[in-house]
Amino acid sequence: MMTPHINAKQGDFAETVLMPGDPLRAKYIADTFLTDPREVTNVRNMLGFTGTYKGKPISVMAHGMGVPSVSIYVHELITFYGVKNLIRVGTSGGVSEEVKVKDIIVAMGAGSASLTNRTRFAGYDYAATADFGLLKTCWEVEQRLGSKAKFGNIFTNDLFYGCDDNKTPALLKMNILGVDMETSELYAIAAQKRVKALSILTVSDHIITGEETTAEQRQTSFSQMIELALETAFKAS
Repeated sequence: MMTPHINAKQGDFAETVLMPGDPLRAKYIADTFLTDPREVTNVRNMLGFTGTYKGKPISVMAHGMGVPSVSIYVHELITFYGVKNLIRVGTSGGVSEEVKVKDIIVAMGAGSASLTNRTRFAGYDYAATADFGLLKTCWEVEQRLGSKAKFGNIFTNDLFYGCDDNKTPALLKMNILGVDMETSELYAIAAQKRVKALSILTVSDHIITGEETTAEQRQTSFSQMIELALETAFKAS
């Protein structure tokens, strides 16, 4: 069954899907890390692929930018294609002094500036958290790989440009590691649909220090993040 945004057939997706924001990163992951990848969807150039990793079926599909976009693709993957495990692999702006550019953040939970979780949670604040099983598996894999990933809370913001002047001090006060634009929505939908989700992020720039990574540095740290995500998916499946 095709959806308005995904033209894959039933059975085209594995139960575990890695989700970057950028469609071209989805293609890069499939071509670089998966065995015998095949394109399964391309509506609006939001590319999705399925292959194998160490013999196990794994899919990778982009989710676009922001809460509205990720909500569409996550909902349709779960509801119409039976996906059970979703691992976001994206970028984040660093906030905490403990975090440097090129570091990997594993998001235990995500606060949000978006009203979507309050809308689905009767107007109250919702604690959007990762699946504990995936989180525990990721920590065990990280200990073996030695990637020195930081585990902690992040913040999902609706705005890429512009920010409430009071927001950054509040993020620092509450020891928020980084900021992205999708994780809180991913976690909330996964909880509502009773599936598993985890968000693993590479710090591409730092909000406080202004430090940024080069293209080469992003490529290296991105590969470390993908290895952590794939090994987590492999062990958890």
